Amino acid sequence: VFDEVTLASLSGHVAVGHTRYSTTGSSTWENAQPSYRSSWGGNAVALGHNGNLTNTVKLAADLVDTGEGRIRATTDSDLITAMLAAHPGPTLEDAAMAVLPRLAGAFSLAFCDTSTLYAARDTHGVHPLVLGRLGGDGPDSGWVVASETAALDIVGAGFVREVEPGELIVIDAGGPRSRRYAPATPHGCLFEYVYLARPDTTIAGRSVHATRVEVGRTLAREAPADADLVIGVPQSGVPAAVGFAEASRIPYGEGLVKNSYVGRTFIQPSQTIRQRGIRLKLNPLRDVIDGRRLVVVDDSIVRGNTQRALVRMLREAGAVEVHVRISSPPVRWPCFYGIDFATRAELIASSASIEEIRESLGADSLAYVSLDGLVAASRQPAETLCRACFDGVYPVPLPHADHLGKYLLEDVVDEITVGMNGADPSPDVDSVVRPR
Repeated sequence: VFDEVTLASLSGHVAVGHTRYSTTGSSTWENAQPSYRSSWGGNAVALGHNGNLTNTVKLAADLVDTGEGRIRATTDSDLITAMLAAHPGPTLEDAAMAVLPRLAGAFSLAFCDTSTLYAARDTHGVHPLVLGRLGGDGPDSGWVVASETAALDIVGAGFVREVEPGELIVIDAGGPRSRRYAPATPHGCLFEYVYLARPDTTIAGRSVHATRVEVGRTLAREAPADADLVIGVPQSGVPAAVGFAEASRIPYGEGLVKNSYVGRTFIQPSQTIRQRGIRLKLNPLRDVIDGRRLVVVDDSIVRGNTQRALVRMLREAGAVEVHVRISSPPVRWPCFYGIDFATRAELIASSASIEEIRESLGADSLAYVSLDGLVAASRQPAETLCRACFDGVYPVPLPHADHLGKYLLEDVVDEITVGMNGADPSPDVDSVVRPR
């Protein structure tokens, strides 16, 4: 999208960019991020959002009932932008201090107007958000906000610190300053360590790569296997495979080659694309695998499609035995805080035992790391982590099931414009938002 000609045409000193991971609303142009709104004072708000709100329906209804704005896109991200833009406060900072306490759920935000950059993190700190310094004190100096420390490395910025849960950071010509909009109650996402985060990222002072290697060591102690070779499923399963090989003293080998042109299969928008993508994504090295008893380490089993195809491919390549080891506990519960696990019915572990899953995959054995083992490897206190996808305990209260789901705002019957656009200020809420 942004080639050199396009980038050269842009001017200014503040910018927000985003690669959208679709957790709310369909993949449509209207739902692209950053979301953008004009504000009362003739200024504008651009916003990027990682996470999911849990009070989306209530916020949408309030937006319409109070005449603050209109529902235009079908994402909670656009809803936040509309609330900020419609707030009558004299500055975007005032708007943020008023709006942020009203948001429930998970949100790591980067937003800006024409002169100032803002960063905000929900009170639970579910997903990471970091502050970096670019260029020191020289003429090219600046400040960077990113969802991972690895992004700071890529642009040559130095890590300063994490944005704290419940904190708003305001960055203007005078540099960053901090404001607390609500008390912190930390519950960082444990699945970041398993899969979501890049291995070269650091979360809460702990290296993601080091955590995954340690999980592999724990897995070898908890679920040993008699085998000739340990292989990892690229990329997020590889560090745990290295740890498993180290602790078990079974040689580690590269048995699978990943096609670097294919994205992550679990986040593909349809089952057909996911299944096709698995075959496109991985290819076995037959000379490494043929005649061997394998331990295959993967990061997680969500629906089981990847592992089922993988076991079949390895057997076709000559594997004598395939022992599957998973460096996370069974994923039994959907996530409502920013991971697109969809419904519980799609999670294979929600209704099947480990033995039933093993049989479904066609593996000779199957074992998962324990939840205690995963938590210990993260080096974070258990009470400061969100483990809901593993244990069903949701630290952020959830609304009724009718008010949850990917397409909450999809079925907007009429585009109702209120407040600053002068339409009916108090329509019936049910005529505005109807969950699928």
